[in-house]
Amino acid sequence: MNVLVVYCHPRTDSFVHALKETVVAALGKAGHKVALADLYAENFQPVLTAEERLNYHDLEKNRVGIESEIERLQQAQALVFVYPTWWYGLPAMLKGWFDRVWAPGVAFDINGGVIRPLMGNIETVAVVTTMGAPWWFSWYMAHPGRMFLSRGVRAMCKPGCRFLWRGLGRMDSRTHEQRTAFLEKVRRTFEKF
Repeated sequence: MNVLVVYCHPRTDSFVHALKETVVAALGKAGHKVALADLYAENFQPVLTAEERLNYHDLEKNRVGIESEIERLQQAQALVFVYPTWWYGLPAMLKGWFDRVWAPGVAFDINGGVIRPLMGNIETVAVVTTMGAPWWFSWYMAHPGRMFLSRGVRAMCKPGCRFLWRGLGRMDSRTHEQRTAFLEKVRRTFEKF
């Protein structure tokens, strides 16, 4: 399976970086073809400019400057997002990736106000994330990041698209042993992916 791993964290010494390394290695061990979109390392520009917004519905012009991102996305059969949950949602860099790359004619069509999904190549969406909040507070906040990915993004994918979530709450107070156990859980998950 062609898997696009979209990784978003500014530091290479972070626990989220270790999660990304674990995911990529486990997917490779399982025999998947892995493409990595490391948004910070690639200096992805997340801001939708005024000109890009003007051309948002122009199916030729809205691809300018993001052709390689679109190509990776369209070749994928599965997406794995690895990121820290900040303020209960996606980091701005990752949200900007969606704003710019998941454009009309790429992720969806709008015809007469009706949205038609175009990401039928995506069979699975998976998330590996950390959260500072405890699980119950994330639940209280209605998991905005999880809802965006499990409902909004998945709705643009193949009907019946599978969704997988691996999250570690209370990240700031976790022990080395707890973080190691979570890394092992992630490794096992993606070796069976």
